[in-house]
Amino acid sequence: MSIGLITILLFASMIFFIALGLPIAFSIGGVSVIFGLALWGPISTQIVAVKAITQMRTIILIAVPLFIFMATMLERSGIADDLYEMMHRWMGTLRGGLAMGTVFICTIFAAMSGISGAGTVTMGIIALPNMLKRGYDKSLAIGCIMAGGALGVLIPPSVIMIIYGLFSRQSVGKLFAGGLLPGLLLSTLFVVYIGIRCYFNPRLGPILPPEERASWQLKLICLRAVILPLLLVVGVLGSIFLGMATPTEAASVGSFGAIICAAIHRRLGWSMLMAAAKRTLRTTAMIMWIILASAIFCGVYQGLGAAELMEEMLMKAAVSKWLILGMIQLSFLILGCFVDPVGILMMTTPVYLPVITFLGFDPLWYGIVFVVNMEMAFLTPPFGSNLFYMKGVAPKDVTMLDIYRSITPFVLLQMLGLALVIAFPQIALFLPSLLFQS
Repeated sequence: MSIGLITILLFASMIFFIALGLPIAFSIGGVSVIFGLALWGPISTQIVAVKAITQMRTIILIAVPLFIFMATMLERSGIADDLYEMMHRWMGTLRGGLAMGTVFICTIFAAMSGISGAGTVTMGIIALPNMLKRGYDKSLAIGCIMAGGALGVLIPPSVIMIIYGLFSRQSVGKLFAGGLLPGLLLSTLFVVYIGIRCYFNPRLGPILPPEERASWQLKLICLRAVILPLLLVVGVLGSIFLGMATPTEAASVGSFGAIICAAIHRRLGWSMLMAAAKRTLRTTAMIMWIILASAIFCGVYQGLGAAELMEEMLMKAAVSKWLILGMIQLSFLILGCFVDPVGILMMTTPVYLPVITFLGFDPLWYGIVFVVNMEMAFLTPPFGSNLFYMKGVAPKDVTMLDIYRSITPFVLLQMLGLALVIAFPQIALFLPSLLFQS
């Protein structure tokens, strides 16, 4: 049986089982084990065992539960309440100011969490009811929260970047540095869009009434809300970028800092720690199963000659490398409508990364481009994660149709951001080259 036919059958089988509702980890891992047994016999189980043990012993994986725990603790720590109060005082006098400030808070939260759900859930609880009560357009209010929350996978620390670094053998510190400017670029695009729309149509984001506007003294007092987030971000990212700590060590600093933040806000308790630990355990277990399944898939597929197949296909195809890159991005966009970003990463990295390397693209830059694309996966229907996070915390009068309608302009802005990062690679590569000159 040729490698081309095996590839078609392998991916068709995985997609079939995922469509049936089988968890991604068991769809990828189970199909890989079956194909290995069918093609090589019982000896293929040795590949499974070796890949599993090797992958699970990778030290960088310790950072995954630590960053998830940090994000979970920060959701409950009270930091978001203080940040929203500060933003409310400072930006409430601008048209669309509460929506722009919400994106700003989501950007800060992204730099403290590493996952998408933290900012979406927290701001959905705190900011959405306040914006709707003050007459903000429903689509604008919902959309800015979900788009801002999606920044959690791009602005470091990012759990997806850790996993990509593991499978691509790229420096996680460089990936973190590479995601910073694209993340800030997208955040700026969201804020500028909100500001322009509300300038020409003030009814979308009315300013606060005079009785709710704060004095300069109160505004200055509210600035203390950024002290703890700033210290936490500097402690985590600063220690990585300055070479003082590895991402794993920085993750432990962030987890401890999140506990301190909760204690300062007098929300630290046994029940809170238990809830955070249980949620971390559930999320980490899901991710680890997917990583394990992907390791098995990589071992089987590469052993069958996947790299040679891709190189042969590319040598025969007389098309531009940019066209191939565009087709890869389109496949990500389509997969993002149906599959979790971590699952997409696991399914496509063994196939696409050799192609990207063969075409002469920088794997580090490609990783950042991938994560920018995955931001759309959190928003695109029918199965974008942030859509369901929002539905879970939104007021009862907010329907799924309202949520679907709200994401259109922000997905288009994400596409614009993706195009800019592709057209100008230095947006992603400037900071890694500056901070990691060696």
